[in-house]
Amino acid sequence: MNILPCFGSMKKYKNQDYVKLKKESKAKGNLFIDLEFPPDDRSLFYSQGKLADVVWKRPKQITDNPKLFVEGASAGDVTQGRLGNCWFVAASSCLSANKDVWDRVIPDWQDQEWDDNDTDKYQGIFHFRFWRYGEWIDIVIDDMLPTINNELVFIHSQSKNEFWSALLEKAYAKLFGCYEALDGGELGEALEDFTGGVSEQVDLKGLDLANKPEERADLFERMKKQMDRKSLMAASIPAESSEEMEASTDIGLVKGHAYGITAVKNIHLEGSSGLFNFFRREKIPMVRLRNPWGEKEWKGAFSDGSAEWNKISKDDRQKIGLTFEDDGEFWMQMEDFCRYFVKAAICCVVNTSIFAFSKTWHEGLAHSKWVKPNRAGGCLNHKDTFLNNPQFTFEITDKEDEPMFQLTQKSTRGSGGSRNMTVGFSIIKVEENRRYRMHDMSQQEMVTSSAFRDSRAIFLRHKLTKGRYAIVACTFDPGNECDFLLRMYTSSANNFKPLIYEKPQKNWWHCCGGSIQLVTRVKVMRAEGLERQERTGADPYCVISCEGEKVTTKVVDDTTCPEWNSSAIFYRKTALKKPLKIQIWNSNVLRDTYMGKHVFTSVDECRDKISAVGLVQRGKQGDKVASGQLYVQITQTKKVMSL
Repeated sequence: MNILPCFGSMKKYKNQDYVKLKKESKAKGNLFIDLEFPPDDRSLFYSQGKLADVVWKRPKQITDNPKLFVEGASAGDVTQGRLGNCWFVAASSCLSANKDVWDRVIPDWQDQEWDDNDTDKYQGIFHFRFWRYGEWIDIVIDDMLPTINNELVFIHSQSKNEFWSALLEKAYAKLFGCYEALDGGELGEALEDFTGGVSEQVDLKGLDLANKPEERADLFERMKKQMDRKSLMAASIPAESSEEMEASTDIGLVKGHAYGITAVKNIHLEGSSGLFNFFRREKIPMVRLRNPWGEKEWKGAFSDGSAEWNKISKDDRQKIGLTFEDDGEFWMQMEDFCRYFVKAAICCVVNTSIFAFSKTWHEGLAHSKWVKPNRAGGCLNHKDTFLNNPQFTFEITDKEDEPMFQLTQKSTRGSGGSRNMTVGFSIIKVEENRRYRMHDMSQQEMVTSSAFRDSRAIFLRHKLTKGRYAIVACTFDPGNECDFLLRMYTSSANNFKPLIYEKPQKNWWHCCGGSIQLVTRVKVMRAEGLERQERTGADPYCVISCEGEKVTTKVVDDTTCPEWNSSAIFYRKTALKKPLKIQIWNSNVLRDTYMGKHVFTSVDECRDKISAVGLVQRGKQGDKVASGQLYVQITQTKKVMSL
């Protein structure tokens, strides 16, 4: 299953070509040394050196039989060292459990593996791949690793001769400039960089999920579904002070620390014997986690060796691979997980291939930037400048969808650490035919806004009904400049695109067509008392027509009193000659039926207010009065950039 984008457009970091460099090293008869990430303090720190007695060694100098993998990859291969990068370590632990993902992050690993039968093949060079802001980057490194007393300083495996995790960490450190740049981060960052997915941050404590069974069950099912889809997950208990950092709690969990989530399962309690009781066995929702330190585990219910495991059959314990070793891996009930952990990250590995068996998403993606003077307007608090931000439109074509959105600022690590601005975005219901930038928020319907944080990425999942929407991405304060990536994923095609122009552009075929006289915005609110078309009512929708353009609203099922709340905007050149018309139709499987219309020869009757207008129907002797009333609101102006 192809769960990640193909690597046809792979970018070579620092223009280093792995195959070419390996051949050059072999021709020279020397092991590769990476001058772009030299084995000295420059690759360790951006500040003054903090480690003494560091010696850079190749794996062959550390152990007699180095291997990239020893019996494959597992969570035990990733143990944190002297760097505060548990967020990256936990993500690497998740990576080890997902072969589809690490096959891509660690490409052609069989060819990179040490070969005892062909020692000349070894050139001291490796390469790894990470996703960064919409593209995959291939990073070449040498195999020289920092050691003290012949022990690896940073990430290491429980098997002393296994080096994939240490080399992976080195490649990631090179991407950001040095090892110290990885000191401190968020759970979702590395998960996204391993997969190209989108990370959802779940505030377990803020949502009080430990005391809300239904919402907790919904989260468990979502986590279980995402685990089945090869998504990566992690959880943490943030420290509230420096004294709490990496301090163990009474129940064995560590604060200021990230844990990889390695399994999400319903586990059966052992009940009475008999076929009937077998099918009635109670299921306990449980989560398996791993401490990147490889030790210090949960001490509560279902901890290693606890009496609760006697309630689980021996066969079920074997199925889930239960062991009682001090390896940092443990099981928790979902309720305890939500009670004791504070935050969780669910990185959805987004599949956009139409040939895959799992859920296929439709992607919308744009690279953009906040830039002064007219594209850095700040958040909604700054009403006069908010719409000066980059704007994008998309469509929901199903009756209802729950799209995922992610705004990622292209911030930097390295010198001085991570520098993120406080950013977020708002989603606005707009006209069904909106093609130009919005200029007046009072005419639009605010749907929701994301959280605003100084995180690298902001995620939002929100249910939306059929229609057209706009996204306004912004920094919290106006005037801040930064590049960003905006992505969204829907179940059906979304026609995502940036709104670039302020108004319609003049084309050569419009030279003789005259200029825009009026801008008219029509909002079709609802109808009442329509004629029944079938036993259950009708399935009505509207068609708004103006100067050759037609805009269709959604269908409202089984009613004679539909609510559409849909709008359209028209840039009119012949406003006095061609009137505005709204038709109501009934949706049928074979052929739609006409229910009535209203023609607006003048908009004064319903200008800037909600007004009820009558409907007419075609008859043998001409138009006749039809059943029902239509409620509309029309705004009209000669100022082209005022709506």
